[in-house]
Amino acid sequence: MTAKRIVACLDVRARRVVKGRQFQAIRDAGDPAEYAARYCAGGIDELVLLDISATLEDRAACWATVRDVGRAVNVPLTAGGGVRSLQDIDALLNAGADKVAINSAAVEKPELLSQAANRFGSQCVVLSVDVRRSGAGTYVATRSGVADTAIPAAEWIVRAQELGAGEVLLTSIDRDGTSGGFDLPLIREISNVTRLPVIASGGAAGADSFADALLCGADAALGASVFHYGAMTPAQVKNVCAARGLQVRQ
Repeated sequence: MTAKRIVACLDVRARRVVKGRQFQAIRDAGDPAEYAARYCAGGIDELVLLDISATLEDRAACWATVRDVGRAVNVPLTAGGGVRSLQDIDALLNAGADKVAINSAAVEKPELLSQAANRFGSQCVVLSVDVRRSGAGTYVATRSGVADTAIPAAEWIVRAQELGAGEVLLTSIDRDGTSGGFDLPLIREISNVTRLPVIASGGAAGADSFADALLCGADAALGASVFHYGAMTPAQVKNVCAARGLQVRQ
C-alpha cells in the first residue's frame, strides 16, 4: 500500500502568503519561505505553491518566490499559477519546482497537457481543478474561481488523464477556507473515475478531517489555514491518520 501524504498549500500574491474563504476576502498571512521551512520541520510530506493572482493579472507565476521556497525545503514542491505555455512550465521547474500545476490554460487548450507530458514527463504535470457545486452536479471553474463552466468535473479529469496529466489537485471552492471538512462525496466521485493520485483540497478542519478525505479515496490531503495559524502540525495530523488505520509517512 502506498503511504498517504499530508500536503501544505501556500497561496501567494505579491510574494506573500495569503488566505481567504471560497476564493474571496483574501488576507495577508506571511512570508512563503518562512512558512515552507516551518512545515518541513513539522513533518509535511509535500508543498504546493500557487500564485493565485497570476492568471487574473495575465502574467506568469513569480519564479523568484518558487526559487526562495525551493531553497528552504527538502520535500517535493508543486508550483502553479498563470501557467499558459511550455516555457512557463520550464521556468518553474528550473526555479526549483518538482511538479507544475496547470488549471485554466488546460481547460482552454487541453493539448498543453499532452505537450507538457511529452516534454517533461507526466510525473511533472499536475491537473489543478477548482470545482463548484451547482444543483446536483459538480462543475469546473477557471480563472481563480471567477469563471464558471458547464464542464462536469469527473468528465474533465478523465479526459485530462488520457491527455497525460500525472496527478490531480482537486479543490472544492464551496469548502475553501471554511474549516468545515473536505467535500467527501466529491473526493469519492473523482477517486472512483480516475487512476491518477488525487490531492484533496478545500475545507481542512481538525486532524480527523484529513483522515476522512484519505479514507474516501484521496491519495493526499491538503491544508492551508489549519497549518498557517497553528491549529495543528503535520505530525499531529499523521498521528491521527495512523491511529485510524492509514499508512502515512513518518
